[in-house]
Amino acid sequence: MADDRALLCCSFNQDRSCFSVGTSEGYKIFNCDTCSCVYEKLDGAVNLIEMFFTTSLLALHAVIFVSSFLQPELSPRRLFILNTATQVKRAVDFVSSVLAVRWNKKRIVIVLDRKVHINELPHLNCLQILDTAENRKGVCAFSSNTENCYLALPASSTTGTVFVYDTLHLNALGEFQAHKSPLAAMAFTPDGLLLATASDHGTVIRVHVIPQASKAFTFRRGSYAATIYSLSFGPQSLSPQLLAATSSSGTLHVFRLCSPPARQGTNKRVSDLLAAVIPETVSDIVEPDLHFATVRHGFSPGVKSICAIAAPLEEELPSSSSADRARIFVVTLNGFFNEYQVSSTPNGGVCSLERECSLMTTGSDQISARFV
Repeated sequence: MADDRALLCCSFNQDRSCFSVGTSEGYKIFNCDTCSCVYEKLDGAVNLIEMFFTTSLLALHAVIFVSSFLQPELSPRRLFILNTATQVKRAVDFVSSVLAVRWNKKRIVIVLDRKVHINELPHLNCLQILDTAENRKGVCAFSSNTENCYLALPASSTTGTVFVYDTLHLNALGEFQAHKSPLAAMAFTPDGLLLATASDHGTVIRVHVIPQASKAFTFRRGSYAATIYSLSFGPQSLSPQLLAATSSSGTLHVFRLCSPPARQGTNKRVSDLLAAVIPETVSDIVEPDLHFATVRHGFSPGVKSICAIAAPLEEELPSSSSADRARIFVVTLNGFFNEYQVSSTPNGGVCSLERECSLMTTGSDQISARFV
């Protein structure tokens, strides 16, 4: 059985075609379609890793990684940028531990506890250093869109206030309160125009329009508190757009971003009146948007998991909605990769398990799929 900490970290690339994992021995890159390991390097423990798309821009793959505390001769304050084809590696040192790294084709963002470095690409020149609120978990979201090059950060360590910054034009867009409790997870849509947020309470997920900071959707994950490990929107081609969330309960939630049917007559007047006179957190309960599809206990509770939504395979038969047959990938830090397929039914959505693979075995990784 896989160790609960078989993997130290995991992340998907920007187009969801690959994912990379860090272990106590090094790091690996896997293809999402085949779940096969396409690159492996035993170079010491890796505590953070991010891929740069899958283009030939930097010769096949470019990888950012940060060494782990498990590797004392390497510093967690040192960021490595590696071209895996040429093995050219560049190191950049910071004053404190690197907690998160995000990049697109114009900017690279390095998140420290109380500072954020914004560097330009491809030359890595530092453009701006932002002083931030305490952010020990490195919570952030960064748009992969180079026109809406937005960065979202916690503006407070005690409340769920979001700070949004335009890294392309180097100016602050503003702050807004997304939740009452501190932020636990955030994610942008591929175009950077919607931002999903979750607090450390984990019962409600909100979606906001950026840069206006207006609330577009409120989704209820559950009634009991849980840690939201990851949020992920689908590719821009999905219609309607989907949002996935994984949590410490071991459950995958999928939400569909489509406008609910218009409320008519007395019901609409009553709900509008309630929304005007009661607190926002209570009004969210009056008419909650529930999940579209759920996989309960799909993976071990308490084990960190990262999710990503990908478009249907090209050979899949067309359906009435491109969100149907969308694929959802989940990687857990105990060393498993699960692929689910979303489909609509008259009673809602269904996520069926298509594949489950072990990432730590050297032989056949494929495990027979079961339906959920």
